[in-house]
Amino acid sequence: QVQLVESGGGLVHAGGSLRLSCAASGIIFSSYNMGWYRQVPGKQRELVARITSGGTTNYADSVKGRFTISRDNAKNTVYLQMNTLKVEDTAVYYCRANYDRIYWGQGTQVTVSS
Repeated sequence: QVQLVESGGGLVHAGGSLRLSCAASGIIFSSYNMGWYRQVPGKQRELVARITSGGTTNYADSVKGRFTISRDNAKNTVYLQMNTLKVEDTAVYYCRANYDRIYWGQGTQVTVSS
């Protein structure tokens, strides 16, 4: 049974930082490309950052220079370090794993107050 469990969300003031974690089980984590997506009510889910199985990263333009995605294959975990947070970063953040299939986590709420 595949599980992706996000943690680390919460309420933070603008300019602050949060680190999201996504712990995976039931998959060969090192083989999977991992990503963080976010969604606000009424809008489509959008890519925030992703990291390939080989460690290549790419980011949405809106978060470049502020967010960093990383992975620890020994811990089956992917991280999203979010710095200099803005009100517009408020969303539910989802972890995604893809290789032969695509899996999603349940999401974690990030709220940035002004």
